[in-house]
Amino acid sequence: MKTLWHGGKIYTMVSEGETIEAVLVSDGKIEKIGTYNELKELADKEMHLDGKIMYPGFVDSHMHMIGHGEKLLRVDLSKIESSEEMKEQLIRSTKDLAPESWFIGEGWNENNFPDRKIFHRLELDEISESPMMLKRVCRHAVLANSSALQLAGITKDTPDPEGGVIVRDNDGEPTGYLLDAAQDLVADQIPEVSVEYLTHALKTSVENLLSLGLTGAHTEDMGYYGHDYTKPLQAFKNVIGSDKLKFRANLLRAHSQFEAMMEHASYAEPFIDPGAMKIFADGSIGGKTALLSKPYNDDPSTSGVAIHSDEELHRLVAMARKHGEAIAIHVIGDLAMEKALDAIEAHPVAEGKRDRLIHAMILREDLVERMEKLAVILDLQPSFVSSDFPWVIERLGEERIKWSYAWKSLVDRGLICAGGSDAPIEEVDPLQGIYAAVARRKPYETHEGYMPQEKLSRFEAIQLYTSGSAAAICKEQERGIIAENFDADFSVFDRDLFEGELEQIIEAEVELTVVAGDIMYQKGRSE
Repeated sequence: MKTLWHGGKIYTMVSEGETIEAVLVSDGKIEKIGTYNELKELADKEMHLDGKIMYPGFVDSHMHMIGHGEKLLRVDLSKIESSEEMKEQLIRSTKDLAPESWFIGEGWNENNFPDRKIFHRLELDEISESPMMLKRVCRHAVLANSSALQLAGITKDTPDPEGGVIVRDNDGEPTGYLLDAAQDLVADQIPEVSVEYLTHALKTSVENLLSLGLTGAHTEDMGYYGHDYTKPLQAFKNVIGSDKLKFRANLLRAHSQFEAMMEHASYAEPFIDPGAMKIFADGSIGGKTALLSKPYNDDPSTSGVAIHSDEELHRLVAMARKHGEAIAIHVIGDLAMEKALDAIEAHPVAEGKRDRLIHAMILREDLVERMEKLAVILDLQPSFVSSDFPWVIERLGEERIKWSYAWKSLVDRGLICAGGSDAPIEEVDPLQGIYAAVARRKPYETHEGYMPQEKLSRFEAIQLYTSGSAAAICKEQERGIIAENFDADFSVFDRDLFEGELEQIIEAEVELTVVAGDIMYQKGRSE
């Protein structure tokens, strides 16, 4: 069956402003592009766009798909704007909780509170005696009540684990605030989830992603659900496939699961394919665990946390290279980036592969010069600008902020950049990311934007989610633009994202999401 898509504006994203009249699709691929009159005789079926605007399929280059589904199913704390409101929400949510049942909340952020309050375990104990774990928005810190700490065996005498911090009060008692690797002490006590649970969360996630115009995502889920990748991998196979929901999922492989997955895992390509080895080098700016070369401006007592020793980081990169694979490394602080580049330079990636530097938020000129010489892509999260400013200026200081969140400078230096959300940490809607990249402010604010010299053009911002995401997995010859022999993945909106006021971007509505030539989402269509 050959289908001709026409009747709207079709942006190829090959070059700025380039549009075509019609696209002929067969067997999930773009067979030809051209004018309607040239192609209509070749088609068995026509799909009229009714004046809507088509783009190559938008892909989120970094998120946690199952985690996003869990956020949709759980109590969401991310939009709470005061500590009083958070307490009230927790009281309501735990009212009928059984004593042995865990309560898990998602996304609290003290930077949204006027008092910047971080709850103490004793305050959480007053709300519920059931074990409680509240994930900070960055997912590099949790709050736990006394029941959860007791199950984890965390006491005054428990040492900090490598790569983590148990925050303590003046008497040395744990406050319930656990940073990076320390949060695993509590997370490991939560009963292992079933494949059915993971399948439900993932299906919820994929349906939501498709409704937002996303045709794919690069996702890290393999290391979060027990000590075995098989359950989350099976959930992906249960939800995504040629005879199920069509969606492009590139699965990053946690370093703890990597060798087992290399030896035993099978996938369901082209909709589920294996990705790079995922490594964490440091934590988050919000939790003051991003690894900096100089102490935090607002807390000189710390420079952050290195998740691995230098020796261990080199060992992990070497392990990936033994299998001919790239790495995808979480690097937020400049010292974390320095250590990551040291390891990459010592163990070069194989020809035809690219390493992924995830976040790349706090840099220096010397680090950028080193990156320019390597086969790397930068995996950026534009929404971090609207979330982190202005408080991040206080945290980093005026001098260090100059090479932070510097998206335009990186693009202008010729570095390949992709765009993601890090959902469930940020909102997954790609239009919010595109808006943040071009406006560098929260929607409907009227100032010129934070560090306005770092604004991307609309074309550059959309490229992050199209050709940039394709290049991140070395698929730029088959995805990311509308051209012959490329995958027939399209995101169709009700308006032109290149025209009108900037707020038009976030006000746009998804009309159709097309994966491999099939409509996976249509506005107004009931399932």
